[in-house]
Amino acid sequence: MSDEERMADHWWWRPGWRVGRRGYAWHLTFRDAPDVHRLAGVYRQGLAGVKELDPVPDASLHLTMQQVGFVDEVAEEQVKLMVEAATRRLAVLPAFEIELARPVITREAVRWDPVPAGPVVAVRLAIRQAMAEVWPMAPGREAGFVPHISIAYSNAPVPYSAVAAALAAIDAPPARARVEKADLIVIHRDQRMYEWTEHSAV
Repeated sequence: MSDEERMADHWWWRPGWRVGRRGYAWHLTFRDAPDVHRLAGVYRQGLAGVKELDPVPDASLHLTMQQVGFVDEVAEEQVKLMVEAATRRLAVLPAFEIELARPVITREAVRWDPVPAGPVVAVRLAIRQAMAEVWPMAPGREAGFVPHISIAYSNAPVPYSAVAAALAAIDAPPARARVEKADLIVIHRDQRMYEWTEHSAV
């Protein structure tokens, strides 16, 4: 077996997750972003020959901002207070545009790193501050956040070189998207993809 570096299966169960369990999370979502869908379609087609990759459909394209907690562990009143606090804090931040160009390959995904990252980081900080009004500490780390939008997740070990070769053959102009809100969603991954319903748009 080759010792070449390989991607790893993304779909292992993180602590606490299981089939049927739902979690709250803050995301930026792109269901109404046709230019992002256009670019995603080009990359889905270009990566179709790499069977170890699960492409992300348009409806599931997202930028993970902040995990909140499992639905069965967070009281509805806490969620209400968090949304109210987020509404106050996000109201003072301006809308902005991001650009998606060439994806990068990571351990478990092929993803875009949007440019500029600064406004996305500012939205996440405001969300974490809103959460801190309800809980003593928001889950996860404040430092080290890297905004990204995945276009495909690995479902088995696959050489980086195979994925890189497929990406190199793709030529498409960058996409732009305007970000005007953050979404609190109720998410699951029962079917080896991220699916959700919207709870609140702020």
